[in-house]
Amino acid sequence: MQNWSVIHAPVDDLAPKLAVLRALARDEHVTRAAEEVGVPQPTVSRWLAAIGEQLGAPVVVRSGRRVRLTRAGRLLADSADRALAVLEAGHRAAAEEVDPERGQVALGFLHLLGRALVPELVRGFRASHPHVRFRLVQDSRQVLLDHLADGVVDLALVAPPPPDSEHAVLGEQELVLVLPPGHPLADRDAVRVADLADEDFVGLEHGYGLRQITDELCAAAGFAPRLAFEGQEVETLRGLVAAGLGVALLPRAEHGSGAVELPLRPRAHRRIALVWAGEYLPPAVRAFRDHALAGVEERR
Repeated sequence: MQNWSVIHAPVDDLAPKLAVLRALARDEHVTRAAEEVGVPQPTVSRWLAAIGEQLGAPVVVRSGRRVRLTRAGRLLADSADRALAVLEAGHRAAAEEVDPERGQVALGFLHLLGRALVPELVRGFRASHPHVRFRLVQDSRQVLLDHLADGVVDLALVAPPPPDSEHAVLGEQELVLVLPPGHPLADRDAVRVADLADEDFVGLEHGYGLRQITDELCAAAGFAPRLAFEGQEVETLRGLVAAGLGVALLPRAEHGSGAVELPLRPRAHRRIALVWAGEYLPPAVRAFRDHALAGVEERR
């Protein structure tokens, strides 16, 4: 009858002995194996005997002045080699994680910020930290904040900044009214949000920062925006506006979009913030955060 306790119980006991088995697989010599792993030879001999007792079969047999791994010993040594290779790779990854010059930064950001701000920040940082790796995550404001809370990302670039959070404002973007060509308001110099109460809006879905700002600006003007179309990407909204399907409150376009843009009166802005969670940040993440904040100080 199979002794299942022998198979399942000794995992913890085997762990410190894996290096010995791997050494013996390379050089079937107990003394040299003991020297390689840094334990006395009698300890190695006891370990090998104990493993054999747990298995119910020897893992080595004497062959002159050397030892030879049995078939069971070879199977266990091969498994030990694979297990230690994984462990060593994990140790290297962990060491890199806490190395400010070789760690990884998981950066979340709004889609629109991927055009200029994120490339600018990453390029400037990599000039002095060329071996730091980046994992870039684009999504809505709420999803990014959820990712930050769950540890999926280390830092998040969002707008507006969440209340009661660790963050620093990196800058502001002016928001403008985007109208289709020929719209009755298009010939004005500026437009009050209150003048838009009867308009159809196109906007981002709930969870996006721009949607939150749009709702707040309209609420302050005494109405709730009537959303004819909801989307997930700003350039799509511009196209819908240009096609005459509604108006939108958006940052100024970097390139021509076929739509008309007018300033709001009073002017409106959205604040772009770098947000992080908790006091501890891995060294590479802290270095990138400090680089981003130093850029704010330089622009002041």
